[in-house]
Amino acid sequence: MEQDLQKQPAEVIYGRNAVAELLRSGRQVENLYIQKGELKGSIVRIIALAKEKRIPIKEVPAQKLDSLCGKQSHQGVAAQVPAAAYARMEDIFALAEEKNEPLFVVICDEIEDPHNLGAIIRSAECAGAHGVIIPLRRSAGLTPVVYKTSAGACEHLPVVRVNNLVATMDMLKEKGVWVYGADMDGQDYTKTNLSGAVALVIGAEGKGLGRLVKEHCDAILSLPIKGRIDSLNASVAAGILMYEVVRNR
Repeated sequence: MEQDLQKQPAEVIYGRNAVAELLRSGRQVENLYIQKGELKGSIVRIIALAKEKRIPIKEVPAQKLDSLCGKQSHQGVAAQVPAAAYARMEDIFALAEEKNEPLFVVICDEIEDPHNLGAIIRSAECAGAHGVIIPLRRSAGLTPVVYKTSAGACEHLPVVRVNNLVATMDMLKEKGVWVYGADMDGQDYTKTNLSGAVALVIGAEGKGLGRLVKEHCDAILSLPIKGRIDSLNASVAAGILMYEVVRNR
């Protein structure tokens, strides 16, 4: 029997009719999960709806869907709804204008650990950033774990999800924003004037900044490493650099 837009505590809606109605409703959707081997019948129409709205689609084994839906009858499909609403780029610009401050944004390049993303959003809100930008794919989204780790900062700080990080960086540069990437082989972060309009780009856990993202940064900033471990946690590095922006301002 089909369910009506039924939610689980983890903000998951399941069942073919329920998910189809969700997609038609215009409500924001984090991911669409399709059971492997179920690419037929009404599932095909659901996938087409998701592609039209640029919603990431993930094929997963039945066990994954069982886990997401609490072993309820999911009929091979489930959708995860963000724990907080995504904002638009216009919201970030409007917040900076409202505060009469040079733009200050944090760009997360494929941060997949939800605890790291949540911690970055929390630090960004505390440091007075005007927004956080994340990519549509290969990134944690505004899941319940991210929301909890951010201590609710997701409700107060615009978080924007974009289809192309490089294009977004170029757009910011056209508006006079200096884009600084965080990486091991850059200049001393304390030797850079960060008092103007700034975008900080934080790389993914382990692999750091993507090649194209790094190439489109105006400069690369590095933190000194004095111990035997060769890198800092992404959220820790982000927090240090954010407060260097605060200090410069």
